[in-house]
Amino acid sequence: MNQEQRERMMALSSNNVSDALTALQLKGSTFGVRPIWEGCPKIVGEAITVKMGPAGFTTAETTHLGVLNAMRSGKPGSVVVIDHGGRLDVSAFGGIMANTAQVSGMSGVVVDGVTRDIDEYVQIEFPVYSRGAVVATSRGKTINYAINNMIQFAGVQVIPGDIVIADRSGVVIVPQINFEEVLTKAEELRDKEDQMIAEIRAGSDAQAVDHKFNYENMLHAEKGE
Repeated sequence: MNQEQRERMMALSSNNVSDALTALQLKGSTFGVRPIWEGCPKIVGEAITVKMGPAGFTTAETTHLGVLNAMRSGKPGSVVVIDHGGRLDVSAFGGIMANTAQVSGMSGVVVDGVTRDIDEYVQIEFPVYSRGAVVATSRGKTINYAINNMIQFAGVQVIPGDIVIADRSGVVIVPQINFEEVLTKAEELRDKEDQMIAEIRAGSDAQAVDHKFNYENMLHAEKGE
C-alpha cells in the first residue's frame, strides 16, 4: 500500500469497504471487535499477524516476546493483528506492548480477544481494538504459536500484508491481492451514498432517492443481478 492508497483508505469508512467486499463477493468483514477506548483513532495499514494460544507442556516463545518480535518484522504504518481465538479471560495485549508498538511506528493493534491497561492507550493516544477489557495478565497462561502466518481473525482469514481498516463501526480485512479493486469499488459506493444524502438533505423525498439510486440492489446492480 503506497501513501496515495493509504490516504484514499483513510477517507473511507469500514462500512464503505465492507460493502465493496460484498459487491465483489469477497470476505473480510469481521464481527465483535471494536475500539476499546472512546475517541480511539481510525486504523489503516498492512497486517502483521500473531497467533496466540494456551500455555501447556510445550515450551515456546512467550506471548509478550512474540508480539514484540512480530512488530520488529513490520514496517512503519503496519497493523498488529492478534488472533487469540476470541478468548475473554486473559489479556492478549497491554500497556508495555502498546508503548513499544507506538515507538516502533505501528499504526494500531486489533485483537480477537481482550486487552488491558486501557488508560495507558488513552494516555499515549494509541489505537487498540478488541472484544473488551480484562485485568488478568496473559503471563504464564498463553504462548505465541506463530508470527506472520495465515490466521483467523473474528471470522475471516488474514494473511500478512492484507490491508486492515478499523473505525468505530468495526474492523475489515481486505485481501492484498484484491486491494486496488476493493478500494476503487468502496470509493464508488461512498460517492453514491454521499449523493443520496445530499439530495435528501436538500429536500428530496427519501423514497424517491432510494428508488433513483436503486439502493437495495446497489451492491449488485452493476453485475446485472
